Amino acid sequence: MKNLIAGEEFNTAFQPILCLAEGETIGFEVLNRPKSTNHFPTTEDFYSYIGKTNNVFKIEGFLRNLSLKRYAEQVKVPDSPEDGLIFLNVQPQVLMDTAYRSGTTLDLLEKYGISPDRVVLELTEKEAVTDYESFEKIIDNYRRQGFRIAIDDAGTGYNSLKTILSLKPEFIKIDKFLIRDIHLQPAQQQLVSLLMEFASQSDTFIVAEGIETVQELRFLKTLGIHYGQGYALGRPAPELKRGKMEEYALAW
Repeated sequence: MKNLIAGEEFNTAFQPILCLAEGETIGFEVLNRPKSTNHFPTTEDFYSYIGKTNNVFKIEGFLRNLSLKRYAEQVKVPDSPEDGLIFLNVQPQVLMDTAYRSGTTLDLLEKYGISPDRVVLELTEKEAVTDYESFEKIIDNYRRQGFRIAIDDAGTGYNSLKTILSLKPEFIKIDKFLIRDIHLQPAQQQLVSLLMEFASQSDTFIVAEGIETVQELRFLKTLGIHYGQGYALGRPAPELKRGKMEEYALAW
């Protein structure tokens, strides 16, 4: 693990997030994948190990810095879509760690010339948030600094209705298992429709993750889903590359 960090031996990829109504790329999720080793043959192995150690805080800080550094390197390229949102994965316990210094992320953004109002902190923790009162105060502090909040993988793990209601995120990212073959699954359609109804009443945007087919894309657009992400729209790539909604114009 120390060798991976010391050598920055991570592949960073950027996956586009598109507005389904307009077909425009509104931002990118930054993904960091460690290079395969005997100890960590897969990305899942690495992050699973980190989650069981006391190194979560250290790793999160390193990966956040690496994400912003590599994003900043990309926007120096002519014609890069540098004005979009940046979705950064963050585990809630890191924000709540007493060692976490308020303003650390702001310092990084200033270093790379990125405004905090372009950054969406995407909460990825798989365990439940238990101290909602304290966590809400932490989230409010980030909002005052300009950051926005996304709840990842809605419909699985810790993402209970209580979490969504308490944190009032600007974005709710619906897990891919609810999106897979949604045009054929009435139960999934009903749940996604309920999330859309909630979003319309709470100034929240819905992002459908894991869109892989034209049929899924067509149905989600019919539902009025705001944004989408998935292989049908654009695969993670080492460079900032806009999504390809235009290739699916026949879907609507």
